[in-house]
Amino acid sequence: MRRKDRETNREEALMILDRASWGVLSITDNEGTPYCIPLSLVREADWLYFHCAMEGHKLEILRARPKVCIAFVGNVEFPEDHFTVVYESAIVFGVAEEVTSDEEKLHGLRILSERFIPGNMHAFENEAAQLLSRTAVWKIHIDEITGKQRKQP
Repeated sequence: MRRKDRETNREEALMILDRASWGVLSITDNEGTPYCIPLSLVREADWLYFHCAMEGHKLEILRARPKVCIAFVGNVEFPEDHFTVVYESAIVFGVAEEVTSDEEKLHGLRILSERFIPGNMHAFENEAAQLLSRTAVWKIHIDEITGKQRKQP
């Protein structure tokens, strides 16, 4: 990292990731063409979970080339009296793998729902039973994480 004065430690980087509403998954296909897509992810220990359709361009790439990079941006402010941006960000490098057991898929869907729609958990069991067979769940191991932040000027 070029600006060491803005680097965070691992725990701060994980907190930035946990605060971010979404992350941008970056992958590269077999021809070397980059592809990125925003995802809602949830972290459990050193794993990130997301759900998606059972097929699609993203999954074709992940099945062939599972190495990923994910960018997360947390709190951002534009102080009106300065020409700067106050921000926090985290970058994750890891390897994606499809979750195949129904038990772990259900777990992934549960922790995603608890994070993003906690007020609707009363309907989770019924909804999950309907969607489990037609929803893919993937997890990404956090092999490396870096964080960066610019504080108030």
